[in-house]
Amino acid sequence: MSLLEQLKFDKDGLLPCITQDAETGEVLMLAYMNAEAVENTLLTGKVHYYSRSRAKQWMKGESSGHVQNVREIRYDCDGDTLLIKVEQVGVACHTGRRSCFYSVWDGEQVAIESEPELDTAAIYGEQDILDAVYHVIQDRRRNPGEKSYVHSLFTKGLDKILSKIGEEATEAAVAGKGGDRDEIVYEVADLFFHTLILLGYYDLPPERIYAELRRRFGLSGIEEKESRTK
Repeated sequence: MSLLEQLKFDKDGLLPCITQDAETGEVLMLAYMNAEAVENTLLTGKVHYYSRSRAKQWMKGESSGHVQNVREIRYDCDGDTLLIKVEQVGVACHTGRRSCFYSVWDGEQVAIESEPELDTAAIYGEQDILDAVYHVIQDRRRNPGEKSYVHSLFTKGLDKILSKIGEEATEAAVAGKGGDRDEIVYEVADLFFHTLILLGYYDLPPERIYAELRRRFGLSGIEEKESRTK
């Protein structure tokens, strides 16, 4: 009997997977798999997951090289959770830390157990820079540095964040009117950055925006507006 026949996927065709360092036993991360991700993990010996927000399968480290080489696969008594022991190349967490479980609750407050080993952009790659910036923003929000601009905006609240977006949108429009290409790039980058802070305020990852754009793709503006009223 195959491994897939032993597993029980939920109504969405998914099950959780706990990933553990094969040498140290450290828990590195938790993510989800569908049947295709399990099959490709078995086929390649490298862990594949399923992104619920992006609605697609992906291989860990496919852009960064921080792959997870499978050493052992287990499943629980109900067959609805996987435990995979791996050799982790590089780091597992998108914050640049080896493990995603670096925040420790001591009964009164959260302590940060480790600092990033790598720059976040090195994990995501240039094509995923918006995701990288978003996760840095969330890390600054939760673990502020002494001179964290991002944390200062969160501290000042939603109105301040919205004010900065309005300010940056105006500056991007002025740059567009001026026609200086470098200035346009600079101001639009500022606008993107502050928009990501707004998403962070509501814990909305950029993948939600990607999904919405995919939904709209191929629709006319009139069709798209009609789809929102149904």
